[in-house]
Amino acid sequence: MVLDKSDPGYRQCAITVMDNIADPDITFDEKGVSNYYYDYQLAAKDVFTGAEGNNKLHQLAEAIKKKGAGKKYDCLIGLSGGVDSTYVAYLVKKLGLRPLAVHLDNGWNSELAVQNIENIIRKLDIDLYTLVVNWHEFKDIQLSYLKASVVDIEVVSDHAIFATMYKLARQHHIGYIINGSNIVTEHIMPPSWLYKKMDFANLKDIHHQYGKVKLKTYPSFGFSKHVYYSLVLKLTPVYPLNYVPYNKKEIKQLIMRELDWRDYGGKHYESLFTKFYQAYILPEKFRIDKRKAHLSTLICSGQMTKEEAVQELALPLYDPVSLEEDMTYVLKKLGLTSAEFNALMKEPVRKHKDFKTDILLKKNYMMFLQKTQRLRKAFKL
Repeated sequence: MVLDKSDPGYRQCAITVMDNIADPDITFDEKGVSNYYYDYQLAAKDVFTGAEGNNKLHQLAEAIKKKGAGKKYDCLIGLSGGVDSTYVAYLVKKLGLRPLAVHLDNGWNSELAVQNIENIIRKLDIDLYTLVVNWHEFKDIQLSYLKASVVDIEVVSDHAIFATMYKLARQHHIGYIINGSNIVTEHIMPPSWLYKKMDFANLKDIHHQYGKVKLKTYPSFGFSKHVYYSLVLKLTPVYPLNYVPYNKKEIKQLIMRELDWRDYGGKHYESLFTKFYQAYILPEKFRIDKRKAHLSTLICSGQMTKEEAVQELALPLYDPVSLEEDMTYVLKKLGLTSAEFNALMKEPVRKHKDFKTDILLKKNYMMFLQKTQRLRKAFKL
């Protein structure tokens, strides 16, 4: 059943703006409060501020410095030019760490994103490794995902950047990846909106069924690499933004002032494709407005009222002129006619699990590791 706000079955959370249009699997208690509010409250126990957060942050920094002693870099950071990654770069330099920044150039960077990244690197004096993907291969995978009608097309970019970061960690003997993900601005996210970024078996099968170009240079991270990096290198991802006061508006003002950063007007809009994907493909084909999740998280963390969120949701995702310009650009770059694209938009939605996956393989491997650790503890090995 396809719901609309006017339908008698429509329900919205009493506290957040999550509803059963955004997620048909949402649940509500007797007060009308959704599971997402309670999920956030549980996750927020891992957020630390004040003296406790400061202590945890500096303990983490000292551990990173100790493991990276004598090496050129002691940590890796992904740098997209967005708010979170920009502030992570600023923070790690303030902590006296020596990061190597990694950026993915997938052919979709806006001019503003390029300028922001140049300012960040220059102002903070950090080294940057830019992965420039083979456009013909990358475009072919993106087209494969569009043809497959699966929801998470961003897997194509995310998999490439994660695979590259792990490769660089091995090359430079780096033990930590500093992640910009955080609880107070982005915890809420329905599982049905995303897919596992490191499932190369899934990506490979989707491309095998719909792609035309042989993948020779696209960075991959299959199961064997997963075993190697988790068991041998023991690379550790850490989330320092959960140890600092992280108010989105205040952080934007700080990086504008300190790093000459300029706003893109939307979360992840530093990428022209991501903007089109989130503001047009997701709502039109999948009936997903990601603003609902982002705004709900800000409500839960006290950075926005529900009334303010409702007002923002009332604004259009695209103004007509920008939509026409962006659609023309995106379709031309992908080599699609309007008729071809519209036909793809009308294809029935499919689930990622309709294609091959390595999820069970990884699950069994993790169970094996846990069993081994228990045995080692029992026999004091």
